[in-house]
Amino acid sequence: MRITLIDAGKRFNRDWIFRHLHYEFLLGHTYAITGPNGSGKSTLLQAIAGSIGISEGAVKFGPAGGADIPDDHVFRHISIGAPYLEVIEEMTVTELLHFHQSFKPFLPSWSIGDIIVKVGLGGAANKQIRYYSSGMRQRVRLAQAIFSDTPVMLLDEPCTNLDTEGITLYRQLIREHGAGRTVIVSSNELQEYDFCEHTLSILDYK
Repeated sequence: MRITLIDAGKRFNRDWIFRHLHYEFLLGHTYAITGPNGSGKSTLLQAIAGSIGISEGAVKFGPAGGADIPDDHVFRHISIGAPYLEVIEEMTVTELLHFHQSFKPFLPSWSIGDIIVKVGLGGAANKQIRYYSSGMRQRVRLAQAIFSDTPVMLLDEPCTNLDTEGITLYRQLIREHGAGRTVIVSSNELQEYDFCEHTLSILDYK
């Protein structure tokens, strides 16, 4: 799966967040989007995901050498994990992952129970998410993103609210399940993206 940004730009009112961005993300490679707080990293990641539209240019998805994927089908090929994504608080993590799996399957050979144990939530599998700490909720978001069977994985500040043990878990999950996928991390914390092969600074496109 390749993602191609063609003269892409995004603005809010009269302020350009990024502009004239030409870039290609290739399957099997890892990328970091970097820049200071408020510089537009998350906006760019959401534009890549199709969560927000861009103001000029284009974002294209497709297999190498193949036809572009229609915009309304892109969601099937990407997973995203970010601290601002809502989780359904009235559900348990078991119920939430079953719901998630109904429209986006998980990696082969991984059951929902195994995923919950892997991310350290086995003891809270049947507790409503409303009673989770912020760190536990972030583990839920990482489980949804990393274990979804998608060629593209987008992570926005993935270690937000995680303690040292949680950060170690995140890095382990990336090592074990990032290979062969396009992984794009938006962050200004080195521990979240130091494994990335390529770095795109948002400040280069202001």
